[in-house]
Amino acid sequence: MALKTRSEADARFTWNFSDIFADDAAWETAYAEADKAIDAIAAVRGTLGGSVASMKAGLDTVFSAAEKTELVYVYAMLRLNADNGDPVYQKMNGRAMNLYVKFSTACAFLDPEILSIDSDTLSAMMEAEELKTYRHLLEDTNRARAYTKSAEIEQMLAMMSDMAGASHNAFTMLESVDMTFPTITDEQGETVTLTHGNFGVYRESTDQRVRKDSFEGYFGEFKKYINTLAAMYAGSVKKDNFYTRVRGYQSSCERALFGNNVPVSVYDKLTEAIHGGLPIMRRYLELRRRVLGLDELNMYDLYCPMVKEVEMTVTYDEAKELVKKATLPLGEEYQKLLDRAFSERWIDVYENKGKTTGAYSCGVHGVHPYVLLNYTDTLDDAFTLAHELGHAMHSYFSSANQDYVNHDYRILVAEVASTVNEVLLTRYLLSVETDPARRAYIINHYLEGFRTTVFRQTLFAEFEREAHDLEMNGTPLTADVLNSIYRKLNELYYAGAVVNELQDIEWARIPHFYNAFYVYQYATGFCSAVSIAKKILEENGTADYLRFLSTGGSDYPLEELKIAGVDLTKPDTVAAAMAEFDSALAELEKLL
Repeated sequence: MALKTRSEADARFTWNFSDIFADDAAWETAYAEADKAIDAIAAVRGTLGGSVASMKAGLDTVFSAAEKTELVYVYAMLRLNADNGDPVYQKMNGRAMNLYVKFSTACAFLDPEILSIDSDTLSAMMEAEELKTYRHLLEDTNRARAYTKSAEIEQMLAMMSDMAGASHNAFTMLESVDMTFPTITDEQGETVTLTHGNFGVYRESTDQRVRKDSFEGYFGEFKKYINTLAAMYAGSVKKDNFYTRVRGYQSSCERALFGNNVPVSVYDKLTEAIHGGLPIMRRYLELRRRVLGLDELNMYDLYCPMVKEVEMTVTYDEAKELVKKATLPLGEEYQKLLDRAFSERWIDVYENKGKTTGAYSCGVHGVHPYVLLNYTDTLDDAFTLAHELGHAMHSYFSSANQDYVNHDYRILVAEVASTVNEVLLTRYLLSVETDPARRAYIINHYLEGFRTTVFRQTLFAEFEREAHDLEMNGTPLTADVLNSIYRKLNELYYAGAVVNELQDIEWARIPHFYNAFYVYQYATGFCSAVSIAKKILEENGTADYLRFLSTGGSDYPLEELKIAGVDLTKPDTVAAAMAEFDSALAELEKLL
């Protein structure tokens, strides 16, 4: 059946844009106001250090322009995402992007000017009641003083930013544009060409031959260019270490974690705790080998379904009820907000021609979040609804309880609320499901979350750390060196499986490695969510969790997580997640 056009879509299941602006004419008015507000920022330059009053007036001007610009941008982006082929919203989105660039350029002076104020003077200013709204922002800016250079050096470093992205840009062009992948024969005997998109599908095939052929064909293409890919990644690591040396950090890991005020010990404790859980991973891999009926488990056998897929059709209406029942422990206010999300058209539910693929949640301060889905009546879609509504409620509570300056939460906590909802849905489904096959399917879904989000991302985190430390100490990052690091980690994490030579080069296809020391946050976020869900269900942790959701970006993420009972500076949270992994695996072993 042909996809509906946007105009044919049922309005009940589409976004209500008028909550942001009544119509496109109102957007035009807001655009003009935002443009004027950005122009006013020029007068702020040079005034911030004069007095508490001038600091407040200057920051008020900047953040008023920021809020106006963001609303204009978000409306245009959402309009375009509903139908990317619509020329009206293509143009609108382009204008909104230009406005955002104008705003960013106008604010470039902000941090250097704040840091040009004497530290004692700035600290005294921060204590003034009039600057209460900006206290955390100023404290965070002041924290970087020790690593901030002279105006001339800062200007030079800023001028290098475009050049600094060359390795990542080259990787993107090679991987996304220039690489071509071979053909394989699928389960039906048809000849198909591998792509980035369908590799994941064939890697999950129930036919081991198809899995092996897709693995060897896809990774084989990366092997052809392995020396080039190694040079690209080495260039990215050298860039990271250059900035580390210039700014005076002890390591690139420390520099990357500094932005969220996270000590390197958190990174260390994550890897230590995951190493403690590796015997459980070995049990999981052995169960997979036995259930699949294999003499030996290869790396290309890790993604195919271990439990035969059960027919679990979940309509959108059923998914809404499931999410509501799963989140009942979060209280009456949370339930009422879910009802509003469903009835007030916060969610764009079904696919239409030109609509952005996948799913996301976009918070809009002072309005409400907007959730994009492409719902197809599967259990995975129900989990996606729960996930995105977790993000949405985090945004809603933060927006409702924080002013614009402090509403936006940081990436370290960004995946916590979404994963809490997924864990609550898993626990709810298991509390009502009695069919052994269905229970096994749900538990396997949960365990794969641990394997791919906790163990795999921590392996990635270790790889990044070792590569950066070796380069910092003078070891050239050749393909052989990088392959060797990755093989050693695979042999550690996947002990009991056959680590193929081609698996050694998987590092070369991971785009996240060009944004160094980012991936560990997936693992800490998942473990935090497992711990919080347990506290909600078993230790009356709801009130603390809702307070956490309300903090936005008003404090550092580690401090915000402590409100919900999670302290990532200690190993307890990750260790508790490993115990949960062990418990779920024990039930799956019995079921299978």
